[in-house]
Amino acid sequence: MLIYITRREHFNAAHRMYREEWSAEKNVEVFGKCANPNWHGHNYNLFVTLKGHVDYTKAYLMDLKELKAIINKHIIEKLDHKNLNLDVAFMKGKMATTELLCIEIFNQLKTPIEDNEGVFLHSVKLYETENNSAEYFGG
Repeated sequence: MLIYITRREHFNAAHRMYREEWSAEKNVEVFGKCANPNWHGHNYNLFVTLKGHVDYTKAYLMDLKELKAIINKHIIEKLDHKNLNLDVAFMKGKMATTELLCIEIFNQLKTPIEDNEGVFLHSVKLYETENNSAEYFGG
């Protein structure tokens, strides 16, 4: 039987929505307050969901301490208290939207998670605020 497990993590990060090739006025028109040249931040909640079959010898899909370590190494240490536009290598050259950040987090986690036999990364869900989130299933 297929089972899904989810680990929640949290990080804080700053970003700015803007396009260098646009004027300040155009950036404000399109991105509003998010184009603030002094940046703004969020308290992000990250949900990483895995799927696979329970290993009856261990009685679980994956040790959640191991999943936490993978998420911390590949995501939290790179994002927490960072500027997404300036400090995060895997976001270089990309607009720091919740949607693109969610996709890039998925891409960063896929290989280290799936190096565990029979474990597959199902989705990454990222809450920018309690009302706004993005979810990516790969593809």
